[in-house]
Amino acid sequence: MRGQPGAVPDDGLTTRQRRNRPLLVVHTGDGKGKSTAAFGLALRGWNQGWSVGVFQFVKSAKWRIGEQTAVETLGELHRETGRGGPMEWHKMGAGWSWSRKEGTDDDHALAAREGWAEIKRRLAAETHGVYVLDEFTYPMAWGWVDVDDVVETLRRRPGHQHVVITGRRCPEPLLELADLVTEMRKVKHPFDAGQKGQRGIEW
Repeated sequence: MRGQPGAVPDDGLTTRQRRNRPLLVVHTGDGKGKSTAAFGLALRGWNQGWSVGVFQFVKSAKWRIGEQTAVETLGELHRETGRGGPMEWHKMGAGWSWSRKEGTDDDHALAAREGWAEIKRRLAAETHGVYVLDEFTYPMAWGWVDVDDVVETLRRRPGHQHVVITGRRCPEPLLELADLVTEMRKVKHPFDAGQKGQRGIEW
């Protein structure tokens, strides 16, 4: 069921134009589920036949989470059968997949800047219909990536490109620019009862 807006702005756009505007989506807050929600939206994009790019900024490159396998499998399915859309997964830690460089904790900041530069190139080229910038709030919060540059780049991105950003402590200028902001708030978590993360839930 499609949601109905509470108000219709006097912006001169038709209903179709307003409905189809590209969105900037932010999932933030201390609760669990930010990345999970973003990957769910990426699956919807794949089903629409859109090109999807996932860019993971913080998790170790040695930690292969379940969503990565799913994204790569769907990308392979598209290449072999034409079903869905193209999907790519890139992560830092041991080097972004296009740079093939070994990485350490000491050059995370450089890797983050290189990663953001690559995303800027792709936005300018209108490479993807959906971008998932997973845990991208942290490089901004740590001063590795310039917040003003991110905001201006996303504000001026061409074409029809949806961008989803996840992570805690999202900078206020990005929250102001976003079209959709969801704050995950923890009510209960198994960790509080001493239960460690489990396969299929945390990864």
